[in-house]
Amino acid sequence: MNHKQQKTKAAIFSKPPLNSIEWADVESLVYALGGEIKQNKGSRVRIDLKGHSLNIHSPHPQKEVKQYAVKLLREFLEKAGFSRDV
Repeated sequence: MNHKQQKTKAAIFSKPPLNSIEWADVESLVYALGGEIKQNKGSRVRIDLKGHSLNIHSPHPQKEVKQYAVKLLREFLEKAGFSRDV
């Protein structure tokens, strides 16, 4: 995982959650952690990571992930065994 991906993960785990995380950075982090992202209908995507799945909307037309989605991403990463430091 490179520095930018570590920074994205730290931003996801920050409290309160940041609303300035770009979707492209989330995608990069998921791939670095060994996950997959599958595009579904419209803006819906499915993230698979370590046997866990999350269905979420990718942001549009803006690039930043909404605050509620950041909370969902944090919970998802925690279920998959990741924390801010791991």
